[in-house]
Amino acid sequence: MSFSFRSLIAIAATSAVVVLTATGIALAIDYAAPQPLQPGAQAPITKGAGKDKIRIAYMPPATEFNYYIAIGEGLKAAAAEKGNVETFMLAPQSGADINGQMGMIQDVITQGVDAIVLSTHDEAAAAPLVKQAVDKGISVVIVNSDIANFPTPVHAVVGYSQRKGTHKIGEYLLERLGDKSVKAAVIEGQPGYHSTERVGGFLDAVKGKPNVDIVASIPGGWNVEGGNTAGMDLLQGHPDVDVIFAANDYMIMGAQLAAKSLGRNDLMLLGNDGDTAALEEINKGTVTATVNTTPFVMGQIALQVAIDVLDGKFAGGFVETPTTIVDKANVLPVLQAADKLYPKPSIQY
Repeated sequence: MSFSFRSLIAIAATSAVVVLTATGIALAIDYAAPQPLQPGAQAPITKGAGKDKIRIAYMPPATEFNYYIAIGEGLKAAAAEKGNVETFMLAPQSGADINGQMGMIQDVITQGVDAIVLSTHDEAAAAPLVKQAVDKGISVVIVNSDIANFPTPVHAVVGYSQRKGTHKIGEYLLERLGDKSVKAAVIEGQPGYHSTERVGGFLDAVKGKPNVDIVASIPGGWNVEGGNTAGMDLLQGHPDVDVIFAANDYMIMGAQLAAKSLGRNDLMLLGNDGDTAALEEINKGTVTATVNTTPFVMGQIALQVAIDVLDGKFAGGFVETPTTIVDKANVLPVLQAADKLYPKPSIQY
């Protein structure tokens, strides 16, 4: 069954507008009106000299996470439609290899690219290099973030509102519960802004609700193995837990494996990202729901913003990308839009 990109955008409930050919191929993408960054965080935007070919480096924190590859696929797809834009990805294998990413950023700066689309697990470490890039006239777009005050001025920030996204899944939990009371546990990511915001959004939603008791919150390292370990610790230490929320899909999938090994098929498992594997688990009924942050669409928007910065057409600020809650009731059409997912689903839906 085919599923148009227009339908995917409708599912995502985004303000982005896609211009399509008769065959449904995206030619250009509009985006939500940028929100100003905090004072001092905005790098000046001036129109650069017109070039026959534009080179843009996409620099995620790691290749070990399919989520970042999905953003890159969106960038690549949008660049292909431009005709004069070359993109390439450069990243370490491990998200913990901060020094490796810093060395790669330095290398890219010396290459003289026109723009860098950057996501990093350590904003403080990246800041001096980002400043070097901006000072050399390279446009810098931070992606998969909603940081309004990156430690040094940047040209744009593109990403979903992390606190708002996980607030939605907290609201989803409350709607599903009705009058029922539950004990809930949280699996955090590595300490830092992203984990704080994602966990904070969920906790904000359930704060003060008498039917949700948060009994524990422990780190899971952003990966399946860490989520499995955290899930096992939580379920063995708190066998009365009914709900686990994890700050990303990898960790909730790890928690699901722990639950399975303990014979706990009665849990509500809530994630965040919209990873393909998690979407398939939702379709199977082994994971309850996730915040689908549409990484492919995020990549398309980031590419368009980078081009607009280079053309002097971008007003500056943070561009919010879409999020929607996906559960078993609405996951199928998302899986059917396989050309907007990375990796592709394991089967055709």
